[in-house]
Amino acid sequence: MTPVLIDTDPGIDDAVAIMFALKAGLDVKGVTAVSGNLQADRTSINALKVLELMGAAHIPVARGNQTPLVRPYPKDPFSHGDDGLAGTGLPEPTTPLDPRSAPELIVELAQRHAGELVVLALGPLTNLALALRKDPDLAGRIEHLYLIGGAYGLNEYAYRRATGDNPVSEWNVYVDPEAAKEVFDSGLPITALGLEVVTHPAMELREHDLERLRRSTRPEARFLLDVTAFVRRRGFASYCGLIDSLTVAAALDPSIITTQRHHVAVETTGTVTLGQTVIDVREHFRWEHLPQLDIAAAADHDRMLTMLVDALTSDVDTTLAATSAPR
Repeated sequence: MTPVLIDTDPGIDDAVAIMFALKAGLDVKGVTAVSGNLQADRTSINALKVLELMGAAHIPVARGNQTPLVRPYPKDPFSHGDDGLAGTGLPEPTTPLDPRSAPELIVELAQRHAGELVVLALGPLTNLALALRKDPDLAGRIEHLYLIGGAYGLNEYAYRRATGDNPVSEWNVYVDPEAAKEVFDSGLPITALGLEVVTHPAMELREHDLERLRRSTRPEARFLLDVTAFVRRRGFASYCGLIDSLTVAAALDPSIITTQRHHVAVETTGTVTLGQTVIDVREHFRWEHLPQLDIAAAADHDRMLTMLVDALTSDVDTTLAATSAPR
């Protein structure tokens, strides 16, 4: 099985994505917590809560920086609840955090699984940028990076549902644009899932999905129902709890997304455009020095939703499905 590392900032959609990854059988070797939806002291604890709920406490969780690389931690305009998990009341974890820092764990897993490790980056890219600084050969050790990040203007939802704290940015890049630039420039093979696909109206739980979740006795199915109720009470749609799960689906089956390859720049100095991801599609005078990313332009949302609900309602025990990861 392909070894996987999840770099994440739980957060409601991150929690659902971790559950999805485990239930779908991804070989998760480690989880690294980054400051994004909340700061890393809380996202790391929330990651432990989710893993314990799923019977996967053997997977190490390492904590990253409290702040982005060079700027203060910004206030998220979207609240994930007092506990960061939609007020679901998951118990405090009994499993300790891994003694390694998040960048250290990334580097060690990439060295141990050189050429094989797939990274799912569900939050800002601070941990990955620091890991790249720690190991200059890291980009050559990682098989692929799937990330939630950016708004590329490939359809109207890139900006209509912008999640950063300005009209044209996505939250993960907005939080730490300098880290995003370093990761994009690193030579890593990257597939970026931006707001075009992760906030698309088709990314909505259908009534038959909700009914299947209601009939299930699985705690992870109940968690998604609680998350959906939480966002709807606040006037948002169910996609808010599903955003990161599309990355898991793409890692399981890359054909679920259709990509375009573009040169991409990250705005790090703008006042109304901080964190904007700008693609250069000019016929003439294109900036060829910019890094190229594979950007998701479309997705089979129906198939993704079916995969997610199938996984969360399955009676497969995560403790059996997950592969043990050495600490």
